[in-house]
Amino acid sequence: MTAKGHPKAITRLLLHLHPKKVNVQAIKFNRTFGLGGIAALLFVLLFISGMLLRFAYVPSVKGAYDSIVDLQENILFGSILRNLHYWSGMLLVVVSFLHVLRVFYSQSIYHERRKNWLYGLIIMFLVVFSNFTGYLLPWDQLAFWAVTIMTNMLSYIPFIGDALADMVRGGNEVSETTLLRFYHFHTGLLPLLMAFLLSVHFWLVRKSKGVTVQKMEEKQMVDTNPNLIYKEIFTALIVIVALLLFSMLVNAPLLEKANPLISPNPSKAPWYFMGFQELLLHIHPGFGIFVIPVLVTTFFIYIPNIKYPNLNVGQWFNSEKGKKLTILSLIFSLVLTIAVILTSEFFLDLRNWMPNIPVLISTGLLLLLLYFIPAAAFLFYLKSNQKAEKIDLVMALFTIIITAYIVMTIIGSLFRGEGMHLFA
Repeated sequence: MTAKGHPKAITRLLLHLHPKKVNVQAIKFNRTFGLGGIAALLFVLLFISGMLLRFAYVPSVKGAYDSIVDLQENILFGSILRNLHYWSGMLLVVVSFLHVLRVFYSQSIYHERRKNWLYGLIIMFLVVFSNFTGYLLPWDQLAFWAVTIMTNMLSYIPFIGDALADMVRGGNEVSETTLLRFYHFHTGLLPLLMAFLLSVHFWLVRKSKGVTVQKMEEKQMVDTNPNLIYKEIFTALIVIVALLLFSMLVNAPLLEKANPLISPNPSKAPWYFMGFQELLLHIHPGFGIFVIPVLVTTFFIYIPNIKYPNLNVGQWFNSEKGKKLTILSLIFSLVLTIAVILTSEFFLDLRNWMPNIPVLISTGLLLLLLYFIPAAAFLFYLKSNQKAEKIDLVMALFTIIITAYIVMTIIGSLFRGEGMHLFA
């Protein structure tokens, strides 16, 4: 193919992913912020950089850490390549999370798009799991103990926890078996699953006639090329250049080689799991690892199947009132979450106050009610005093949950020191 043929081939590929004409409202940048496309681009960058890293990486306890050091110090552009792969992975978690929020708050998960919401949640899970499996591969202290913490958390799941943790680790502790298992998941199975599900996800978007727009908006159609294609190419170039510059300036973290006999203080999970680790500091593990995640996941899956009387598909927050109630819910959750964390940290000692009551109740159910009762009262206030409709209440509850996890993640990551104690 001639040099002139390459741009045409790229254009034909992009046009295959889109209809020939698109609604002018759908291609406005503030409609989607390009998050879905950026996520797909990051997946491609991760796949390419990951394939290149395989040539240098040695998946063994003896060779993993040294191969990373050799990559960074002795291989031309090796350090930039590793940095690019690492920061692209971290950015993919953030972008995927923001994409889920964008789709939810723009009311783009209902009717024919319900199935795609479920696929999106599964892809989000795979993105996090892929990052987690890749986290161990450098085999340094940071990676070893973060994975140790997370796999130990699995053991708190009732009935199957210990067996599940042993299955993930390949034994009773993090070892070379764990490293090999994570390596094959990270470089083999997970990319294949994600590629398949991303294809289905984009096909369903195309089948649903692209980005959701309001019915009342003007349906002026314009040619996909150049109106949309040029925007996508321009956004992709900005993301690639920004990642390359960042990778040149900021190295991916690498501590000393993993030592199972010396635990760093504090030992922390990867940042995207810090919300769970923070939660376990306050509530019984059975609730923190099993009950609460199951309830939240069930709620997220069920959201599109609820019947709403006044649903404005494609409109951010469904209405102006919905926007105000969502902001109010964010502020409420921010204040309540911080208050409950401080109360649990410095004032409550339910285990010693109630020695004759099972810890599942004293440090589990009662602490859950400490958060649940004010949240339920707030939702009742929105319904009775603010005349919130069903869709407004669902958005409020979703906002409370998401805000609580973000707050716990920030506190656990930035405000926990030695012994996981809070510090200012």
